[in-house]
Amino acid sequence: MKDDKRLKRKVRNSYFVSTVSIALVLFLLGSVGYLMLAAMKMAQELQSGIQVSVELRKGLSDKQREEIRRQLADEELVAQIAYLSKEEKLEDQEFRRMFGGSFEEILDENPLLDSYELTLTARSADKELIGAFIDGVGRLKGVAHVSYPALLAERLHATVGKIRFVLLLFGGALLVISLILLSNTIRLAIYSKRYQINTMKLVGATKWFIMKPFLASSITQGILAGTMASLLFALAAYGLNEAVPELQTLAEARRTGLYLFGAMMGGGIVISGLFTWAALNKFVNMKSNKIYLY
Repeated sequence: MKDDKRLKRKVRNSYFVSTVSIALVLFLLGSVGYLMLAAMKMAQELQSGIQVSVELRKGLSDKQREEIRRQLADEELVAQIAYLSKEEKLEDQEFRRMFGGSFEEILDENPLLDSYELTLTARSADKELIGAFIDGVGRLKGVAHVSYPALLAERLHATVGKIRFVLLLFGGALLVISLILLSNTIRLAIYSKRYQINTMKLVGATKWFIMKPFLASSITQGILAGTMASLLFALAAYGLNEAVPELQTLAEARRTGLYLFGAMMGGGIVISGLFTWAALNKFVNMKSNKIYLY
């Protein structure tokens, strides 16, 4: 009687430990995935922060300026357009500080030019696209000069590319390590039930009859683990967004969170089911005399 209770307690503890292990691994993967998505978003915003200044020739009419604006807006690389008049530039304090004061004392008129300040999309990382874009804008009728921080943009895009590569490499390595740990955890849980599996084989149970309750239990285990991981992730994400609101806006955090909740729930079911099936298949197909030697 005591042996039966001890065996049941061991089986129950093994089930609980494996469920918690799956939940923690799913939580870790979900958290890393969330941080990677946030980092990728911030990297994309950095790439989109490159600005191009399109200075216009003097004496253009409102119609000509509007035509240039329309042509710029039609470009795929342009995310935003802002018109900056030469009077606004003259009032800019940073600009005045560069010259140490007012140059109205030296010049009779404002030498600056009206311009369109363009904010580019992340596609500006493509050298061929941005090169063709700058050349094309420079040839527009009424455009005097195009200013583009090519060296700064090249360094920024190269740095962002390296960051993305490192993040993907780190995420991939963590995924592989986590799956290996989960596989071993579930295999140990099935290993503790190898005598029960062998007994069922000896009394004539079919392979599917033996595997069916274990697989059903693994699906339930995956649902429980996914639910636990989702709750932990929700608490962690809420605290992180409160501490670092720059990572995600509220709407984006909710949308990303829903995707990750679904991924953790589905991942828990799929991972638990597949690894349970793989471990069961090994012991079900193993000969009875080898069960005791394993």
